[in-house]
Amino acid sequence: MRGRTAVVLGGSVAGLCAAGVLARHFDAVVVLERDRLPPGAEHRRGVPQSKHPHFLLNSGRRAIGEIFPGFEESLIAAGGMRLMPSMDAAYCENDGWAPRKSGSMTMVYGSRVLIERVLRDRVRELPSIEIREGATVTGLRSSGGGTAGGRVEGVEYRTADGAGRLAADLVVDALGRGSPVADWLAAAGWPAPPERTLDAKVTYVSRWYDLPPADRRPETWWWKHLVVTPTQDRGDRPEEHEFLSNFFPIEGDRAIVCMGSWGIRMPREADAFEAAADRVRAAAFGRAARACTPTSEVHLTRSTGNKWRRFDLLEAPPAGLVALGDSICAFNPFYAQGMSSAARSALILGELLRDRDALDPGFFRAFLERQKASLDVPWMLAMARDQAYDFATGTEVAAPWRRRLTARFGWPVFNAITAAGREDAYVERTFAEVFNLDRSLRQMALDPRFWFGLARYQVRRRLGRMVVPGGFDEKKDPPGTDYTGRTRSAGASAGTGLVDA
Repeated sequence: MRGRTAVVLGGSVAGLCAAGVLARHFDAVVVLERDRLPPGAEHRRGVPQSKHPHFLLNSGRRAIGEIFPGFEESLIAAGGMRLMPSMDAAYCENDGWAPRKSGSMTMVYGSRVLIERVLRDRVRELPSIEIREGATVTGLRSSGGGTAGGRVEGVEYRTADGAGRLAADLVVDALGRGSPVADWLAAAGWPAPPERTLDAKVTYVSRWYDLPPADRRPETWWWKHLVVTPTQDRGDRPEEHEFLSNFFPIEGDRAIVCMGSWGIRMPREADAFEAAADRVRAAAFGRAARACTPTSEVHLTRSTGNKWRRFDLLEAPPAGLVALGDSICAFNPFYAQGMSSAARSALILGELLRDRDALDPGFFRAFLERQKASLDVPWMLAMARDQAYDFATGTEVAAPWRRRLTARFGWPVFNAITAAGREDAYVERTFAEVFNLDRSLRQMALDPRFWFGLARYQVRRRLGRMVVPGGFDEKKDPPGTDYTGRTRSAGASAGTGLVDA
């Protein structure tokens, strides 16, 4: 691909990962970014979701590490924290606090603005990449729209100095959930791609806090991360018991307190936010927030529907164009799949550029097929939960009988898996692989060893032969006892409940 130019639309995580891949195959890579990019880890207009918790799934960490070797080490050097959730996080599940013990999974915690700052630093080290800031993309240049030979050939953009054009051999759409690229293609003659959608009316609110000095923190704060899952009690209860709540650690001795729900109006003012945190069903959550010093207003997000633009179903998809990240497939951010899915797609693009010489229609068809197989994995996970709600809307709304089953058994199955995983290393490892997009939900569902582990645990539980206790009182502080040694085989809860865009 040498001697050619690639243009990336958008300088967020998806765009930066794409630029890192393209720099290996093109002489010039131009990133067009509407915002003026801050030199440090700061919020900016184009990434409003940066005010909420983010983390990279293991598959995303590996993918970015392949694109930018040493990325994880740079993130930790900048303040990110490599933690083991089953040891460093306290999880309040249906029957109370889960026991603490060693597991197979680690995560790197840090804010979205820190992740992007480290990525920008790595991109700026590559001489073939130019980031043009303050550049608003206004359209595409193309020929033969909608025909077998139709191709995107460049972009049009606007800066403070006026309008500009860029010819390109490859254009990457990383403009996010609201990308206008599909509309521009339709205006040029391509049919609109079919869309798969499901909006479960998720809303979440976050506020940033400074932690108290280490010597003033309660002795019960052995944990770094606190997660409270929604209640499964069907009786009368406060709305806040329906919340999925996170006390999420980030760099600089800070935390993001986040509460979210499916279909419930969330508090927007500071006083209402703190009162709601006090009513979360695990009392430690509100106490932790009250012990910290707020440093921000309350940030609210409602744009959380799942949306997949199926360019792979077009008879003649445009050559010269690929879409990554939320531009192609946006997920409910509760499931922390966005950044990792974008990085995985960028790797697919890099593999095809390495193996193929021509950017012909076959190249783009092959990319869409491989990207579709990759996106199927997180999409199935998102559907498995969001299809439970009667108020959900979209093309993927499930039949009433299926909604009832999902609503009735979704969280109980999750609790059963995490409980079994504490005594069965295979169950724990398998679920961690699914959670981290290294294995599909379908593969887990067809794995007899996994189901054997679940069934065996249920038998042992009914016979009172469990090795690791559970269900500690949610009104008390989470117990810090390490139960790692009390197990038949090392295993732990993988956990869930984080936000991403």
